[in-house]
Amino acid sequence: MHIHILGICGTFMGGLAALAREAGHKVTGCDAGVYPPMSEQLRALGIDLIEGYGADQLGLKPDLFVIGNVVSRVHLADGRPKFSLMEAILDAGQPYTSGPQWLSQHVLQGRHVLAVAGTHGKTTTTSMLAWILQSCGLTPGFLVGGVPLNFGVSARLGQQANAQARPLFVIEADEYDTAFFDKRSKFVHYRPRTAVLNNLEFDHADIFPDLAAIERQFHHLVRTVPQSGRIVVNRTAEALMRVLGQGVWSEVVDFGDASSDLAARGAPHDFEVLLRGQRAAQLRWELTGVHNQMNALAAIAAAEHVGIAPAQAAEALASFQNVRRRMELRGTAAGVAVYDDFAHHPTAIRTTLDGLRQRVGPGTRILAAFEPRSNTMKLGTMAAQLPWALESADLAFCYTQGLDWNAAQALAPMGARAHTGADLAAFVAEVVQCARPGDQIVCMSNGSFGGIHDMLLKALKDKSA
Repeated sequence: MHIHILGICGTFMGGLAALAREAGHKVTGCDAGVYPPMSEQLRALGIDLIEGYGADQLGLKPDLFVIGNVVSRVHLADGRPKFSLMEAILDAGQPYTSGPQWLSQHVLQGRHVLAVAGTHGKTTTTSMLAWILQSCGLTPGFLVGGVPLNFGVSARLGQQANAQARPLFVIEADEYDTAFFDKRSKFVHYRPRTAVLNNLEFDHADIFPDLAAIERQFHHLVRTVPQSGRIVVNRTAEALMRVLGQGVWSEVVDFGDASSDLAARGAPHDFEVLLRGQRAAQLRWELTGVHNQMNALAAIAAAEHVGIAPAQAAEALASFQNVRRRMELRGTAAGVAVYDDFAHHPTAIRTTLDGLRQRVGPGTRILAAFEPRSNTMKLGTMAAQLPWALESADLAFCYTQGLDWNAAQALAPMGARAHTGADLAAFVAEVVQCARPGDQIVCMSNGSFGGIHDMLLKALKDKSA
């Protein structure tokens, strides 16, 4: 089968393309931003890429067009369609489907799907779970919205462990909408036998009017889990308790506090795993923060559903190397460490900084440089939460390019600790001017942040020289 993917350079669609190619399909694709590293990764797999969404791509005559959710029916100021290829597909009556639907029908069918959902920690928990299964010899398939360092790739098909068992597939289950023609959450298509509900807060203000609307989509996911399946749920998340209160038809295993089925006792970097009150494992690892401790409990509970004891899972996690862009140290210059992190929601910003503070102690300064780049943050919906999110930082630097709301006003409660700027070069210069040897700079964005990490390291090195 020849499939042509619209929006192929997105994390999810790029992973889907890799899976399709591994499965033996001919894959081509297009996107508005065909540039490294995704373009290089896809071309290395033998996937031809086209810049833009020109209608002439109809001439490729694929068997099926797979549509990413970046594609819409939006028209430009002059009246021309932004995605002329999509209009040509519709006019010609060509076959098309969404990415999640194609994945469901061509990859996930017949597999034991382990899906990880939640506002925060999806990528990390999915990676943890895949690594546990791999370490225990089960060779799972997976699709992750990032690159787990233990694997070096974001997606693979995996293989069946034995003739009696269903092959395993671990997937990051996103609540964002499927496509312009299917406004259900992506995860509704995955039909997991093991579903992790990690946490739930309001997010994606561009498509959801309120938290109740997201809870409704999470309950659609719960409805798809079979009676023999397992739902792993964070019992400390009130929104998730409301979701299960709407009805549940599967085994529920919870985690989060001392009375949960799975609980932790001890510091996040070295703790006991308690299974129904009894010590089941000890986990010592390099990760920091209570959020990663909770992610580990979720992954351990999910792995247990496919026969892996908590002690085995904890042993595997001891060698877990995290995911790119999750507190990834990009370098040190002039005695200053520069980290890259994907945090963009206020809660994720807070947990990231709290985890670092716990690791470095009160005597080390933390400088938080962040870009409110997600659709929700661009709308300013959560601007008032930023001072709370940044409490653990000694200094906070907000990059304001493209914002329609007043970041300086939102950060006013922080006083002189807060800085804002819209020019990236001047922004970098201000951070470097404030930095001292021993400082930890954390750059947080769900995008590339204009390459700020290398800019900071170069400027710090120049300052030192």
